[in-house]
Amino acid sequence: MTKAEITDLADVMQNLRPYTQPPDVTHNTAQSRRMTAADRVNRYKQSRQSSASDDMAMVTGTGRWKVSAKIQQLLNTLKRPKRRPLPEFYEDDDIELEIAANPKDPNAPKPEGSSMTSAVGEQLVVPSGLPRNLEAAIQRYGSATYKAPIATVLDPNGKLTITLTYGKLLSRSQKIAYTLLNKAFSKGGETCLKSGDRIALVYPNNDPINFICAFYGCLQAGIVPVPIEVPLTRRDAGSQQIGFLLGSCGIQVALTSEACLKGLPKTAAGEVVAFKGWPKLQWFVTEHLAKTPKDWLPPPRLTDDTPAYIEYTTDRDGSVMGVTVTRAAMLAHCRTLTMACNYTEGENMVCVLDFKREVGLWHSVLTSVLNGMHVVFIPYALMKVNPASWMQMITKHRASVAVVKSRDLHWGLLATKDHKEVSLSSLRLLLVADGANPWSLSSCDQFLSVFQAKGLRPDAICPCASSSECLTVSVRRPGRAGVNATGRGVLSMSGLSYGVVRVDQENSLTSLTLQDCGQVMPGCVIVVVRMDGPSFLCKTDEVGEICVNSGATGSQYWGLQGLTNSAFRVQPLGSDGKPIGEAEYTRSGLLGFLGPGGLVFVCGSRDGLMTVTGRKHNADDIIATVLAVEPMKFIYRGRIAVFSIRVLRDERICVIAEQRPDCSEEESFQWMSRVLQAVDSIHQVGIYCLALVPPNYLPKTPLGGIHLSETKHRFLEGTLHPANVLLCPHTCVTNLPKPREVHSAADFVTDVGPASVMVGNIVQGNRLASAQGRDMGIVDEESDSARKYQFISEILKWRAQSTADHVIFTLLNSKGAVATTLSCSQLHKKAERVGNLLLEKGKINTGDHVALIFPPGIDLICAFYGCLYVGAVPVTIRPPHPQNLQTTLPTVRMIVDVSKSVLVLSNQNVMKLLKSKEASNVVDIKSWPVTLDTDDMPKKKLPVTYRAPTAEMLAYLDFSVSTTGMLAGIKMSHAAVTSLCRSMKLACELYPSRHIALCLDPYCGLGFALWCLSSIYSGHHSILIPPSEVEVNPALWLTAVSQYRVRDTFCSYGVMELCTKGLGSSVNQLKQRGVNLGCVRTCVVVAEERPRITLTTSFSKLFSALGLSPRAVSTSFGCRVNVAICLQGASSPEPSIVYVDLRALRNDRVSLVERGSPHSLCLMESGKLLPGVKVIIANPETKGQCGDSHLGEIWVQSSHNASGYFTIYGDESDYADHFSASLVTGNTGEVYARTGYLGFLRRTECAQQQGGAQLSGTTTLLGGSMTAIGQPQGDAASGELHDAVFVVGALDETVMLRGMRYHPIDIENSVMRCHKKIAECAVFTWTNLLVVVVELDGNENEALDLVPLVTNTVLEEHHLIVGVVVVVDPGVVPINSRGEKQRMHLRDGFLADQLDPIYVAYNM
Repeated sequence: MTKAEITDLADVMQNLRPYTQPPDVTHNTAQSRRMTAADRVNRYKQSRQSSASDDMAMVTGTGRWKVSAKIQQLLNTLKRPKRRPLPEFYEDDDIELEIAANPKDPNAPKPEGSSMTSAVGEQLVVPSGLPRNLEAAIQRYGSATYKAPIATVLDPNGKLTITLTYGKLLSRSQKIAYTLLNKAFSKGGETCLKSGDRIALVYPNNDPINFICAFYGCLQAGIVPVPIEVPLTRRDAGSQQIGFLLGSCGIQVALTSEACLKGLPKTAAGEVVAFKGWPKLQWFVTEHLAKTPKDWLPPPRLTDDTPAYIEYTTDRDGSVMGVTVTRAAMLAHCRTLTMACNYTEGENMVCVLDFKREVGLWHSVLTSVLNGMHVVFIPYALMKVNPASWMQMITKHRASVAVVKSRDLHWGLLATKDHKEVSLSSLRLLLVADGANPWSLSSCDQFLSVFQAKGLRPDAICPCASSSECLTVSVRRPGRAGVNATGRGVLSMSGLSYGVVRVDQENSLTSLTLQDCGQVMPGCVIVVVRMDGPSFLCKTDEVGEICVNSGATGSQYWGLQGLTNSAFRVQPLGSDGKPIGEAEYTRSGLLGFLGPGGLVFVCGSRDGLMTVTGRKHNADDIIATVLAVEPMKFIYRGRIAVFSIRVLRDERICVIAEQRPDCSEEESFQWMSRVLQAVDSIHQVGIYCLALVPPNYLPKTPLGGIHLSETKHRFLEGTLHPANVLLCPHTCVTNLPKPREVHSAADFVTDVGPASVMVGNIVQGNRLASAQGRDMGIVDEESDSARKYQFISEILKWRAQSTADHVIFTLLNSKGAVATTLSCSQLHKKAERVGNLLLEKGKINTGDHVALIFPPGIDLICAFYGCLYVGAVPVTIRPPHPQNLQTTLPTVRMIVDVSKSVLVLSNQNVMKLLKSKEASNVVDIKSWPVTLDTDDMPKKKLPVTYRAPTAEMLAYLDFSVSTTGMLAGIKMSHAAVTSLCRSMKLACELYPSRHIALCLDPYCGLGFALWCLSSIYSGHHSILIPPSEVEVNPALWLTAVSQYRVRDTFCSYGVMELCTKGLGSSVNQLKQRGVNLGCVRTCVVVAEERPRITLTTSFSKLFSALGLSPRAVSTSFGCRVNVAICLQGASSPEPSIVYVDLRALRNDRVSLVERGSPHSLCLMESGKLLPGVKVIIANPETKGQCGDSHLGEIWVQSSHNASGYFTIYGDESDYADHFSASLVTGNTGEVYARTGYLGFLRRTECAQQQGGAQLSGTTTLLGGSMTAIGQPQGDAASGELHDAVFVVGALDETVMLRGMRYHPIDIENSVMRCHKKIAECAVFTWTNLLVVVVELDGNENEALDLVPLVTNTVLEEHHLIVGVVVVVDPGVVPINSRGEKQRMHLRDGFLADQLDPIYVAYNM
């Protein structure tokens, strides 16, 4: 395999050496502030390569890159991912994703059986001696056998505590009934409870006696009990949902016990706290009530179809519904259970289940009372300390019935030391309540094999299937013989995943062995209907949802009519599509099929069903497989959550487990890789995310199980805090769109031109993309004034004579006070003195380069003109940052060297810093050129030998570091400087009477031109505010703007951010201090990137309170080849905004969409084209002119283009044609400069033209309605069209992935939105992998929450798989002085292992 072919993660990893120390969660509390902004130059000679092979050579060659050993293991253990062939053609479309997520497999097994017949239970026979209902039972047993026990409760020490007799039950329940109907619960005094009202029962798990009394008290009063769990804290998992149920049932009173009320969380005033989402409740204790009056009788019984009680149930997303059980259904159910389980009076039952709901309630509270039985309750707390306690109670009480879950069987098996005194010979019925669970089979088998020796009869083990909606669906009958024999099925997992029943070999790895859950209940009918779509009957070998028709099912979800109809009113359809009968069935939520002899087999539940690429998997089966991977060493057996999340149109399986405290990172990764393998080979499905959390971190239900929906909610919200996480998107996500094939440039040349305009959503007509600013007007070269106006240094001399005392500069300090002012003549004199210094001490020749290293201020301007006066070429350089010499000083040094400066001009402070001990550690001090101090100037005034410039002569060099770490210096000639200043003067209407406030860096680009050149040319007053002073006092800039009534102000994104973040809370104080921004007409952010629309919008919104007009804020656009292409002028209409389709943009198309449509990206135009500037959009590869709807490179033609690169540090060959590019089609004679930025043009809607003439056809030049310069132009009044320039991003920042072009900022914006703790983010590619670096603004235990969220978001929004997620401390992502991220520098740090990350996650 050649290195160039490396595309697969596994191949990449094989070439890397494993390293010894895993990238564990480090505990460095590194500096948590962002490092000072620094322009870092890439000092890696082979700048940036795009080909994977070069990267590989670099990576493996130097061996610097280390990758952890555990990933290596994973790669070795995982087979190559199984990729399904993708459908052939890809349109960037959701339908494709949907189809790929639900493929139709021609080889999938189909059901072949005949249509099923319904299974009918035997006739219900009510034993003759049974009381006619539950109230009658209490009356009968409470008087005839009043001393007989009904319930005994063990305390957690296992000693018997309290017993309730039938006599006590009768008297207590009557007291409760009397009190409920006669006590005034409300403040007003009128009785608030009447028959038919709902009431909450809140009793802990160790207090069945008070619960039973309250429950029967309600039944006798005709009040409907709603048993719920005891709330433990104000914000329990799922508490809000329970509150919703209480609210919808209109509950105002909660019954509880004294001990329970004591334990509830209270407010300071001693009231029970308001639980999250709950209605206001009156809490009432049901103990110690007064006797009922002698003559009192319970009210006459209500009709049978009124509700008896409401049982809560939770669906898969955590919503809680109340299943209403009528009095008739409750009684019918007790009778069916009596017959099926053959209950008789006086039997002893041991109950380990929750008695408040489902099987526990039906057997141990309702049916037991109807039959006059005695129940021994074993609380959960006792099971935890003594798991064999329930078997000891069977032995002690000679119990004939026990009601348990398979978990209790499992725990009982483990308590071997208690086995010797156990005897189970009295047991005729061991009811396994979760018999519908696939793993109950092994618990039952193992339990029988151990305890058969202790007298357990094989036919006593009776699994049952049940649900809140259908109550008991089926139960195996005790003591069955012959015809009622049990059934086993060894089924193919693969078949089940397609919803068909296929027999498999007994010992096959991919088989699932099921036991039956017994037969249909007496008096019931069962059918199985399809899981999706209309309720067609299943075929005999098809898995579907079990539905029950009987008098003993729930009747509705309280208050939810729609859900009730779909769950309780099902009419099964035959193959002809007609209902099979009038009867209505209730959905059980259980998935299964009917076996021979009416046996019911359950193989899953609707809530645990996960449909992944068209195949169905059951969460319980996955858990069973996970548990089979020697779990006891690494994770807690009962603490596993499996659920699916929807990402990119398909469900993805997530497995979350609690790991044991002594499990090392290494072991847990080995275990995880084995789990992935096991699930892959047994279920043929990939796990998308496997996460391990510390012990006890998963949210619990009140009985200690896992609260699944809350776990899923926390996972998606990023608050689960895993200790280990492994994502496998590369192996799982098989429905990604096909990569786009990029055609080579050769195929293209003929094809460029109007024809290449995309058909479809064409932007404003099909024209070639080209636009220009208005004419500069003609300057009469010969007149005197024109000559004076020729070059910037001459203009300064002229101003020094004609308006000597006119103040053109004011520098402010951080207090807002004036630090220095400078008039025209003062500047001229200071410049002359600098000139003398250069000539006398520096022995400067014309054309020598001089480095100016000054802080932002007046000295910089004086030094600049001093150089011009003596014909030297100044190079302005930002001084190194004293706190960050390590990164900033080498850049300064490099610019001095690369610009070939023969001399450095600076002031005392900076020179001290350059010569300091710290600086000498970074750069050799002796190697600096001669350095002169402008604070130490010659005192005696020499006549300065002025050297007049010529048009082509260089005025200055402008150096800047790009975001990719490229250092580029451009040459600005005197002619270009004059043209630039003239263009800005026209656009912004700059006159000597104007005040302009500048708050930006004055070292390069437009920032420099505004700070040093514009005032001299136009004569206006510039108020200079160094951005470093705004860091000290965020209100400085805006206060100054208000104080000087500034109309036009310029700032940088950094300053805007400082104001938005630093003044968010103090806008009102500023208002009180009289700060008013109503004067501002334009506030321009000077930028070389896509406008940061979120920042500008939040800035506008925030300061609109101070009168800032929403139209004022805009951005400019410039780049290396031309520092000022667009700039919002004085009378331009406000910047227009468009929404484009991100998916089209990736394919270099521009497709406009409505605001708020999916995949839309909001873009703002970058100001207006400056006078004298023409731009076109060209294809960067083919150099053909683009149509309007294409994204292409912005090319510019203007008299203020730079005259070329002075030098580019890095790879020069690519840049040869940057200043002399010409089109291959159309007007091939014109020469343009290539900006290196991608963008597009769009003509904004025109106002009505005079005379109704419509502009049409191809590019109409926009100089048509020029008004005389000097008069402000009306906005739309003149009906002027303008072409908006939209900048999308720098070409060399873009990443090509899957054949498409992505802008890092789009991916980063998605990532920033996915979790509130992400402070900053940057992405880059490494050997075809997308690497996402996120800064975590939070505790280190939250680091791994980010990994799945980042992966999901990027997959969902950009159709890209993230290869590596690196979580780092705040301040690690390097930012340059313009506030742009330096992603390439970050990439170098990542490859050189210098980021010191909190965690590195390698997605598989």
